[in-house]
Amino acid sequence: MALEITDATFEETVLKSDKPVLVDFWAAWCGPCRMVGPIIEEISKDYNGRAIVGKVDVDANQEFAAKYGVRNIPTVLIFQNGEVVGRQVGVAPKKTYEEAIDSLL
Repeated sequence: MALEITDATFEETVLKSDKPVLVDFWAAWCGPCRMVGPIIEEISKDYNGRAIVGKVDVDANQEFAAKYGVRNIPTVLIFQNGEVVGRQVGVAPKKTYEEAIDSLL
């Protein structure tokens, strides 16, 4: 299950992680987000222990969405060592996200 990441936990969970981190910025009312959601859940299971996979509800947590220029959702950011190393805006196939994580492992 993908981690629920909030503004309060973002720094500790994402920026200070020693593993690659995939963060899905989404909202409950967003149709394309609902398409990406199951893919993110699958990736969370597939990469358990090797990468951190989480979701940020942009309606409830706007600080880091604004900081990283998330203007359209879904936006998936890939972090390594506290830095954004990948960005996917809109719906993409599972393979796109897997390749982004695999390149960091």
